[in-house]
Amino acid sequence: MTKFKILFFSVVFIALASCKQTTTTENEVKTEQKTDASGLTYETVTNDPTGLRLYTLDNGLKVYLSKNTDEPKIQTYIAVRAGSNYDPKNSTGLAHYLEHMVFKGTHKIGTLDWEKEKEYLQKISDLYEAHRTEEDAEKKKEIYKEIDKVSLEASNYSVANEYDKMTASLGATGTNAHTSFEETVYQNKIPANELDKWLDLEGERFSTLVLRLFHTELEAVFEEFNRGQDNDGWKSYFAMLEGLFPNHPYGQQTTIGTGEHLKNPSMVDIHNYFDKYYVPNNMAVVLVGDLDFDATIKKVNEVFGKFEKKELTHPTLPKEQPITQPVIKEVFGPTAENISISFRSNGSNSEDEKYVTLCDMIMANGNAGLLDLNLNQKQLVQRASCYPTFNIEYGYHTFTGRPKSGQTLDEVRDLLLEQIEKLKKGEFDEWMIDAVVNDLKLSRTRQYENNTALASAYYNAFIQRENWEDRVKFLDDLKKITKQQLVDFANKFYQNNYVLVYKRKGEDKNIFKVENPGITPVNLNRDKASEYIQAFNKIESAPLQPKFIDYKTAIKETKTANDINVSYVLNEKNDLFDLNIIFDMGKDNNKKLSLAAGYLEYLGTDKYSAEDIKKEFYKLGIDYYVSAQDDKTFVGLRGLKENLAKGLELLEDLWDNAKADQEAYDKYVEKIYKERQDGKTQKGNILWGGLMNYGKYGENSRLRDIMQIDELQAISPEELVNIIKDMKNYKQRIFYYGKDVEAAVGALNTHHKIYGDLKDYPEAKKYEEIETGGNVFYTNYDMVQTEMLFLAKGKPFDPKNLAASTLFNTYFGSGLSSIVFQEIRESKSLAYSAFAAYDDADKKDSPNYVLAYVGTQANKLSQAVDAMMDLMNNMPEAEKQFNAAKEATLKKIAAQRITKSNIFWSYERLKKLGIDNDNREEMYNTIKNMTIQDLKGFFDGNIKGESYNVMVIGNKNDLDVKSLQKLGKITELDVDYLFNYVDKKEVKQ
Repeated sequence: MTKFKILFFSVVFIALASCKQTTTTENEVKTEQKTDASGLTYETVTNDPTGLRLYTLDNGLKVYLSKNTDEPKIQTYIAVRAGSNYDPKNSTGLAHYLEHMVFKGTHKIGTLDWEKEKEYLQKISDLYEAHRTEEDAEKKKEIYKEIDKVSLEASNYSVANEYDKMTASLGATGTNAHTSFEETVYQNKIPANELDKWLDLEGERFSTLVLRLFHTELEAVFEEFNRGQDNDGWKSYFAMLEGLFPNHPYGQQTTIGTGEHLKNPSMVDIHNYFDKYYVPNNMAVVLVGDLDFDATIKKVNEVFGKFEKKELTHPTLPKEQPITQPVIKEVFGPTAENISISFRSNGSNSEDEKYVTLCDMIMANGNAGLLDLNLNQKQLVQRASCYPTFNIEYGYHTFTGRPKSGQTLDEVRDLLLEQIEKLKKGEFDEWMIDAVVNDLKLSRTRQYENNTALASAYYNAFIQRENWEDRVKFLDDLKKITKQQLVDFANKFYQNNYVLVYKRKGEDKNIFKVENPGITPVNLNRDKASEYIQAFNKIESAPLQPKFIDYKTAIKETKTANDINVSYVLNEKNDLFDLNIIFDMGKDNNKKLSLAAGYLEYLGTDKYSAEDIKKEFYKLGIDYYVSAQDDKTFVGLRGLKENLAKGLELLEDLWDNAKADQEAYDKYVEKIYKERQDGKTQKGNILWGGLMNYGKYGENSRLRDIMQIDELQAISPEELVNIIKDMKNYKQRIFYYGKDVEAAVGALNTHHKIYGDLKDYPEAKKYEEIETGGNVFYTNYDMVQTEMLFLAKGKPFDPKNLAASTLFNTYFGSGLSSIVFQEIRESKSLAYSAFAAYDDADKKDSPNYVLAYVGTQANKLSQAVDAMMDLMNNMPEAEKQFNAAKEATLKKIAAQRITKSNIFWSYERLKKLGIDNDNREEMYNTIKNMTIQDLKGFFDGNIKGESYNVMVIGNKNDLDVKSLQKLGKITELDVDYLFNYVDKKEVKQ
């Protein structure tokens, strides 16, 4: 649940015209006080396109409300202005662990007999205090054994996951939380008709803290800690923070905490933290979606207005002295090498935020920044980028670089610093400031059409004590900054005052080894229920009826003058468009197509250099892309509707007149080679890419069917350019999402010239899945955890099974209240992450798959294997949990709306399955009538007794071979063999 958050600045620019109030001059931005129908006062900002109403209740609670009726859902956040910055120095990780425990219930939620349970919980708390102060290692173990014993007894009076069961019964999605330096934030996305029940539940949840099932959840946090030790990116991030902040908690206290502190927790400290900071005058409720302002605030006030305000003083944290010379850090691990350079700034709401934001966009905006054009476009490094972060007290601007093959990290460092010097010298175009501000407007217009993103912006404003008026004015403030002012700031800000982090390949000697404490599985009592949840389930909400879509009327059709079919959906929200030219052929039809599409990125024409093309698109506020997938290729544009014609003209000119460049191609092949080398150092890529593909296809997979580097070197760049140009001669169709369809078709008629009859596609190569069972495919990797993926080939896709598979996944394998999560994590503490799923095929006639995943400490592997395989062969039948899962699945479908461009793309996915209608209606009606016996029948017929290929990644020195031998024949697979890579140096010999 932890979110080690790199907080990018958030700027809001969203077209929700129905919410906009304009009582002043058109561009004036100021905060006004208003009164609603119930007499409550709120703040609103004139010309705020998000339509925010900000209430402050009598007890100090902030309530952010915004209305968007695109779907009958409400994104909810409950934010607390307290995070790991305030952890006691001897209890780091406390705020994060508290976040986990807030999911465990209260004196009403999750208990069968609170008076008896609390006696055991007090004993456990006292034992932990004794455990913490005991210095004798053997005596500590004896105390822990007693904790384990009393915890088992206490679990007789508790019910696991009641909170999660109730949110699931609402049809909630995204139930989770995160902790960072200055915040702890809890989230749900709920159907709009369930607001009353959600408020009742959250009001109870935050009323009291009960630390039940403490030691099993602590073990889950240890697994999360281990995942952090296996993440080189996190290690580099922590090293950077340590260098930037030698005194402040930003750099001295990680959110997850130290291993020693996690081993010695204090339930007393956690209660004290909750009592001090989880108070209404330090919290905010954020609701964005389909809501009525007056009715909603009245309900929020009735629930949260009862909370008692408390005097609150936030601690004064250390101030940092200026950095006067580079601070050098090194971290080691198995992943590819990289480097970062970070400059410390003042925090949010400072002038630094404005200037660093502009500098960042001038340096890298994905198109025409100095790093984009001078390093990435010219392929002088493997990849360079930068990003700003603004916390309350300080921020920082970080530049990152990955080296090319044969390039040193110091060479990358010098190239990054050279680009910063160009910024300081003003070596960027005069128009860039206006262009980047417009780019920010475009991206925020897209982003904040999404209720979740907008709600996130609100809670960020609360956490950072930001007046919403300042955020609304932010872009206008940026536009007032002149080039000279920006250059002057850059010269003052970017000096020898940075932290340099080298991420090198090698053994990390600072790994904290975690012992397996031998936890006795606690009782889940899934067939029992507290009085609270029984009463909660009896509350009836106003029914929400599902809405299904008629694709044939929702997607309109027209044609170009060249008789190319144009499907379109109108954009009724703003003036942005998305235009896609679709070819129903891809890499399976021509292996070189993807290569050619990627190469186009680095080419220019007679009229424009490659760099000039990027600049011209950026001036227009237009992005273009060429992407080749397995069975489709897309050529597309998106951006401002008013510039569609100019953008299309520019794209067609590149398409028709691209010039082959041998030097660019040589660098491109080098880039591919290095990308392959870097990719095989990523454990996620190895498990979910290499091993999973091998488990499905064996040796004959798309992943292994690649051109070797010597083959790539032998290809003529002209051949690739001709492949791109020849694409226009193949059958194609177009999808347009935007306004003014006639103008879009007119632009296509003018600029997208097609001559003669269009060609049929080349025959696609097929890749056949192998039969699964009796194999353990293993790859050695330097890591703390061991990760396992169980994979069984199932029956061919049948649309009649979609209802059952969807319900099965909710009940059994996914989510915090699922059977797998409860058994593997909640009861046995064997993993931080564990799930299972019946994975339906994405094409008709293709096989479905049964899969299960668990990531655990190597010393828990035997237990984890036994637990998972027992579940996959013996589905627990819990009638109450089944009914809750059924209700949750129906509510999720009822609250789902297919809108905007997703109307077209969802229909595309269905057609691949041989379905030509909105099949959710049939699924909904089928699920309504399903029983636990129906689900058991689906399990027995599709999952029970399946034969698995088991894919494992972990450290060979820690591998529990005996546990894996029970699953099948163990075959160790080298990474290069998995991906079928032949080293380029070997090729040239």
